[in-house]
Amino acid sequence: MAFASFDSQRAGAPMSDINMVPLIDVMLVLLVIFIVTAPLLTHAVKLELPRASAQVNRAKADKVDFAIDGSGALFWNGEAVTRAEANTRFAAAGTLQPQPEIHLRADRAVPYRHVARTLADASRAGLTKVGFVSDPENP
Repeated sequence: MAFASFDSQRAGAPMSDINMVPLIDVMLVLLVIFIVTAPLLTHAVKLELPRASAQVNRAKADKVDFAIDGSGALFWNGEAVTRAEANTRFAAAGTLQPQPEIHLRADRAVPYRHVARTLADASRAGLTKVGFVSDPENP
């Protein structure tokens, strides 16, 4: 935006200085708004929260080491089982409170269908805490 000048030498040239008055006005308005709203942001609601006096329940869930070797044989805590026996044990473990954790160890050479079948059997029995166990690679 160009404004006229009272200088006779620069009468035809537009004014090239920035007009700071509108910027300062906007900054002052924002400052007033922030001064008014700042105390409202720090307003806290006073609550009296209830106090708990119960002891922490430290019921440890059992863990089940379930292994599948390279040939597809199933092992429940080191004991060889068939798939039907594993299903009945999964069903029995699904009714326990708290539910046991299933630590699934599968051989590298085992086909994935055996692992997927085991996961489906555990899920059908209502077991939700299933973890995969692996050996870390040595550098």
